[in-house]
Amino acid sequence: MTSDILARPELGTVVVGVDASPTARTAALWAAAEADRRGRPLHLVHAADTDRRAVFARAEAIQAVREAGRDLLLATASAVQNRFPELTVTRELSRQEPVAGLLATAGQRATLVVGRRGLGGFAAMALGSVSLGVVSRARVPVIVVRGDGDRPETGTVTAAVRGASDLGWLLIAAAEAEARKASLRILSVWNVLGHIGTVATMLDDLDDIAHARVHEVKQLGDAVRRSCPGLIVHHHVETATSTPGLLVEASAHTDLLVMGSHHRALGVGPALGRVAHTVLHHAHCPVEIVPPDFAAPAQPR
Repeated sequence: MTSDILARPELGTVVVGVDASPTARTAALWAAAEADRRGRPLHLVHAADTDRRAVFARAEAIQAVREAGRDLLLATASAVQNRFPELTVTRELSRQEPVAGLLATAGQRATLVVGRRGLGGFAAMALGSVSLGVVSRARVPVIVVRGDGDRPETGTVTAAVRGASDLGWLLIAAAEAEARKASLRILSVWNVLGHIGTVATMLDDLDDIAHARVHEVKQLGDAVRRSCPGLIVHHHVETATSTPGLLVEASAHTDLLVMGSHHRALGVGPALGRVAHTVLHHAHCPVEIVPPDFAAPAQPR
């Protein structure tokens, strides 16, 4: 790993998806606080899906849907400005379906924020289809707002890393911590069951692999400390028989859990692995997923 000081990424404009569900209102207010911390505008988007509806619905019905969407955006913007009067807030009524509309609005550099579940689907679902679709397809960071909005802040951002290749998106987690004036906890889970019968079969080999993981995570921490000298950084490797289980538990003691997504095999299919998928369904705090193409290897400055 290079010893150079790496360029720190800038956090982009915040785009939040809005519908009439309570979780969407919670996500909008959380996104407003995030935009305020970043010193960036907040962009509210309601995807009315009128292009598809127009195929089978009458013009009067389409107009009613659009008017309801405008009213919803106005009401949400008013709630946001009451809490953050100095924040710049813009609104957009998209004609596309929700996933496509949000992805189109986010462009190449924004951060997307969504609630854990909208109006559609079953109430018992832990994560809605729109939220999951956005996370799976996005090429920008996506934050799924989970947990109790009234929970006291912990003053910690947690980054769940796998290895040296995570440095690019780890610097985004560091920027999130700096924006919050919080510390950064770099956490890697050592799951010995994932190696038995595959990479190694002898206990001595497993011990070497564990030590290599500890060294690699320490290097990540050192690289972040060089790039963000004012940031308090802790690094840990913890053992567990369930990686997602440990991360879900860790999410109860942090303000934001940041993870990187996988490269898509052959460029197709979902980018979410089993661990990220489980964490998104069960975390106790907001979860940020950073795609690998967005977090390119950081360049020395």
